[in-house]
Amino acid sequence: MAPPIADRLLRVDLSAGSVESAPIPDEWRRRYVGGKGLGARYLYDELDAGVDPLGEENAMLFMLGPLSGYLPGDSRYAAITKSPLTGCFLDSYAGGAFPDALAGALGSHMGLLVTGVASEPVRLVVEDGDATIEPAETWGAATVDTAQAFPNAAVACIGLAGERQVAYATIASDAGDHHAGRGGAGAVMGSKRLKAVVARGAPPDADGLDDLRDAYAAKYRETDTGRWLRASGTVETIDFANEIGALSTRGWSDGQFEAAEELGIATVEDRAVGRERADTETPGGYRVATEDGDHVPRGATAMTLGAGLDIDDFDAVAVLGQTCDRLGMDLISAGSAVAWTVKANAAGVLDRSLSFGEPDGARALLQEIAERESELGDALADGVEAAATRFGGRDLVPTVKSMALPAYDPRGAQSMALAYATSDRGACHRRARPIEREVFDGDWGADRTAAEVTREQDRRSMLWSLIADDFFGDALDDLGREWLESVGLDPAGGLATTGERIWNVTRLFNVREGISREDDSLPAALQEPLESGPRAGATVDRDDFDSMLDAYYRRRGWTDDGVPTTQTIDRLDLTALTDDFDTFDD
Repeated sequence: MAPPIADRLLRVDLSAGSVESAPIPDEWRRRYVGGKGLGARYLYDELDAGVDPLGEENAMLFMLGPLSGYLPGDSRYAAITKSPLTGCFLDSYAGGAFPDALAGALGSHMGLLVTGVASEPVRLVVEDGDATIEPAETWGAATVDTAQAFPNAAVACIGLAGERQVAYATIASDAGDHHAGRGGAGAVMGSKRLKAVVARGAPPDADGLDDLRDAYAAKYRETDTGRWLRASGTVETIDFANEIGALSTRGWSDGQFEAAEELGIATVEDRAVGRERADTETPGGYRVATEDGDHVPRGATAMTLGAGLDIDDFDAVAVLGQTCDRLGMDLISAGSAVAWTVKANAAGVLDRSLSFGEPDGARALLQEIAERESELGDALADGVEAAATRFGGRDLVPTVKSMALPAYDPRGAQSMALAYATSDRGACHRRARPIEREVFDGDWGADRTAAEVTREQDRRSMLWSLIADDFFGDALDDLGREWLESVGLDPAGGLATTGERIWNVTRLFNVREGISREDDSLPAALQEPLESGPRAGATVDRDDFDSMLDAYYRRRGWTDDGVPTTQTIDRLDLTALTDDFDTFDD
């Protein structure tokens, strides 16, 4: 027996206090599948160019895919909106228990489309295929406290940072263990006075897919990624980045951190008191105990809040991670804000007593940012570029499209320069991570780099439309065709083309918002040579980067300014998105 088809969307208007069920156009399901693809298509349709991301006109989607709750691996959902940090398209993902509960609670619906602004703080309760808008008594509470207020449900909520509309506020689930992290989706929830989405539902019954699920679970276990995740998971990334000299250290000054071992996999294993989903075939992150309670550190915690801030005390770094989790704040952007402050102070731009290696000062500044309680905290709450505009020091910490770079330094792997610059949501290592192959192959050259980045971006766009855990995606050689057939979906033009189509939809959205080649660039900070490590003296050469970007645009079928050509738009059946304005000419 095939699982039920999710072919509807719940539309929630917070201004009107209404909820209605609407069918998803069948053509859209075939062209965009679900998750990222459908969310991008709806967002493009709902918004006019120039909408204020924190205004009433912005929309927000909580999207699942047609296979949510059925696929092996860690279930995920997508938070999709216009980013208050970048002004671009934003899709941010989180796993844990919430996606499965949401899939069970939504019934025949693939997601929620939230518009408007509530007159008072509210929560959205989803169960039995419907949603109700209720008062939010937990407004003002930390993420973990809000989650604990609903012991018999799964909760995705914002903390203080979201309520104060910090531009990189997250949406926390599983009491802060998981976050839809980058780009400020939590701030959009805060602007709508939406404290939480509470899902009451059991994971959907996979009856009829048991054999398929078992086969792919076994296949996943035997992939390199499956073995790696069972053995260590993302906390090992600091060891990898440090070894190859691509670990951003002391505010992007160095490529290696001499104390990386104190924060790496060996220390985590030694300190662990258990693992998430320890009794499953895909155990999650390690759980460690700190003075603030149990915590699940991720790779980015050690890289950004440890090496990035020159803090080698494992407990201090874990507490900084917990601080971000409780406040509901993206730790990559938050760590970059602290690093910028240290460097701005040293450069004489600020008069702030803060140095690298000071966890107490860093923690105090994180609280200050979330509360917007000072001029500096208020400026940093809008991102380091906003702080630099107010105080000076624009080139102290690298950003792309106003989003701070994650901790893989592109001076240690040139392909990451192109991946960051062309990411549709700003600097992001999740759209493409070619560093994992380039470091073993050597310099690829412009054409090979463009091909690898393009391939990964399209592939992940397709996988995030299923929505599949991108680690489990390594087991989907056919991009999920066998699975999609089980729910009666045959994407138009094939799955590889579907991924390319979705990537071009997000590009059209961003071009409509004014994004051009000038924005697909790297900051001047990366022209400064690394001070130490295997890549000491390395920079991102501007001419080499321009060659990579030219090759990327050619491969994409975009103009020299990064705009999809009419031929590309026609080939991908996207003319309906460009009929009403003349930006898209060859």
